[in-house]
Amino acid sequence: MDIGRVGLWSIGLRSEDPAARSRIAEAAAELEELGYGAVWLGSSPGVHHAVPLLEATSRLVVATGILNIWQYEAEAVAEGQVALAIDHPGRFLLGLGASHGPLVGDRYRRPYSAMIDYLDRLDAAGAPASQRVLAALGPKMLAASRDRSAGAHPYLVNPEHTRQAREVLGQGPLLAPEVKVVLDEDPAQARAAARAHLALYLRLPNYTSNLLRLDFDEADLANGGSDRLVDAVFAWGDVEAVRRRTNEHLDAGADHVALQVITEDRTGLPLAEWRALAELNAS
Repeated sequence: MDIGRVGLWSIGLRSEDPAARSRIAEAAAELEELGYGAVWLGSSPGVHHAVPLLEATSRLVVATGILNIWQYEAEAVAEGQVALAIDHPGRFLLGLGASHGPLVGDRYRRPYSAMIDYLDRLDAAGAPASQRVLAALGPKMLAASRDRSAGAHPYLVNPEHTRQAREVLGQGPLLAPEVKVVLDEDPAQARAAARAHLALYLRLPNYTSNLLRLDFDEADLANGGSDRLVDAVFAWGDVEAVRRRTNEHLDAGADHVALQVITEDRTGLPLAEWRALAELNAS
């Protein structure tokens, strides 16, 4: 499955609003023409959310980034994945994640064990392990990504995490980190936009624990995040700044970087920014 070096991560492309369907299809077709290798659908998508984009394109890979294993039954997911492998061979990538206790609630128990059980159920139902990746941050889940899937799709990480993840994965498995982008050259404005977006994630222990493992400290996580934290997990500035950060991840061992453009409208389609970033596909 060829997903290229640069893709896009978007909540807006996962919309269930019937009025947005044609707009999403048009956007997907344009993104394919702009040279993006893959789009990652955010906000806990199901397999069915990929269908409109696959039908509107001929080469673009559509990935779930990330399907919440507490939200969708494994057998139904496997059935959908197998159907898409027949209808759109080599173009659907199943991204799976164990989500977060504060978001899942009382059902959330032993996320690593729950993921392994979910993978066992997918395998039993005939879902191809070579066409799935895991949302992995810590060493155990990265090892599961290596051993039970095609690779890993880490979220909210810096290039140092990418380097460490490649060491765990070894050569071969896919490593496709998500990178947040603010196209604003004013430092105060860019960091303010980044902090507004970051606020949710700094309330989720899986992310904060991973950031602390990466040599950030509690002071970096306070008050919306320090400049050091924001500058490490966001690419802000002009297109060249995003190119530099993308290359840092690629040089650290990433095969593919999924760029999430941050704007005031989290569910919108930032077409102007996506068009501007398309030149990264030529580098």
